[in-house]
Amino acid sequence: RQFPGCGNIVTFSQFLFIAVEGFIFEANFGRKRPAIPIRNYFIMVAMFFTVSVVNNYALNLNIAMPLHMIFRSGSLIASMALGIIILKKRYSVSKYTSIALVSLGIFTCTFMSAKQVASDSSLNQEDGPQVFLWWLLGIAALTFALLMSARMGIFQETLYQRFGKHSKEALFYNHALPLPGFLLLAPNIYHHAVLFNQSELFQVPVIGLTLPIMWFYLLMNVITQYVCIRGVFILTTECTSLTVTLVVTLRKFVSLIFSILYFQNPFTGWHWLGTAFVFVGTLMYTEVWNSLGPFLRRRRRPKEE
Repeated sequence: RQFPGCGNIVTFSQFLFIAVEGFIFEANFGRKRPAIPIRNYFIMVAMFFTVSVVNNYALNLNIAMPLHMIFRSGSLIASMALGIIILKKRYSVSKYTSIALVSLGIFTCTFMSAKQVASDSSLNQEDGPQVFLWWLLGIAALTFALLMSARMGIFQETLYQRFGKHSKEALFYNHALPLPGFLLLAPNIYHHAVLFNQSELFQVPVIGLTLPIMWFYLLMNVITQYVCIRGVFILTTECTSLTVTLVVTLRKFVSLIFSILYFQNPFTGWHWLGTAFVFVGTLMYTEVWNSLGPFLRRRRRPKEE
């Protein structure tokens, strides 16, 4: 909230930390050969790096964080669509219904946010159309990142089927190989590093170290991101890309609720309705009701006896 354009320094710090950790503990300082051919990692990395940068840049295009989270929840739709096109998969009617609900929820939230942007821009008649056009460009960027992310998930799934499960190796190469690409973003990263240095001082609890508070926030973000992304990469080796997408979507939903409540982001009844569609559609996709039915019947039977 203090520096909305700081996405590049955040992403660079995350990639650097995970790459250094992987170089030491997974690659054994470069002495261990990769189980999956390196050329495949270059393809995966190109997708991964593009998705990360485009998603970060979208925040500079009048895209609010709650809308950003909800829109990215549409990765479920993108993953299913590409699964049908590329892997020739077919799904049940309930699966298609759940995807329709998720789509409706995202459309509702996107449409209401568009109205907010239009009303905000109407305060300044000269800049109004320009603000709205930037917002449309942000939506286009999010859509591109959504499809690219789904394609990357399918590519990962096919790689693991061919070469076996190597989550730690994939985690390392996906974060180490893109590092040179951040040279293109070096001026922006340096600019925000200077801004971070100028933020108010903060004393870290327990150890008593004093440092600018934005660096402390960044450190906490890097650590929690490492835990998160490591869990996701382990999940990719155990489940299909669609199941992984579903789990990540639910995690984003929890992040969304936290963002609204803690940061008091503007959220109307229509936004809540759209979010409910996303959540219910996701639950329908997992067929959680079918799993709960036998469980509840087993719980009820001893009481009846």
